[in-house]
Amino acid sequence: MSEQAMEKSMKRIAVDKVVINIGVGKSGEPMEKAKKALTELTGHQPTERGAKKTVRDFGIHKGEPIGAMVTLRHEEAIEFLKRAVAAKRNVLKESSFDDFGNFSLGVHEHIDIPGTKYNPEIGIFGMDINVVLVRPGYRIARRSRKRAKIGKSHRINKQEAIEFFKRQFGVGVA
Repeated sequence: MSEQAMEKSMKRIAVDKVVINIGVGKSGEPMEKAKKALTELTGHQPTERGAKKTVRDFGIHKGEPIGAMVTLRHEEAIEFLKRAVAAKRNVLKESSFDDFGNFSLGVHEHIDIPGTKYNPEIGIFGMDINVVLVRPGYRIARRSRKRAKIGKSHRINKQEAIEFFKRQFGVGVA
């Protein structure tokens, strides 16, 4: 493999993970319904997320489960992301991209996602969807032995992330 071809393959951008989060704000029955909604959407068992601190005015105690989340990787992540972007009519805001190649979007009603039917037992939930993009070699920043930093030229910037979404998912960025 030539040096130029090797450089292009190392610059290839891919979806690392898609994290779907539903914040309910209280535990109990609403929390169980949110978990059911996430299970229907993704086919995975969601994990509960606890409150970081006590807020007396809202009746929330530290550690009390107030949200549910699921992390998707590989093909499942890409398939769900295609459906989620379709719920936003294939138009994304430029402000949704950060300077490190990450992207977030919100869906007001989970039934807007294609392939999801309204279930009166569950109701309707809004959700946040966070997408992390990576390049080959990003593992060196997370591994336990011989951890190293990602070089500036190898990091994904905002413009590269936008171009990736336009090319890979056919979306418009406003």
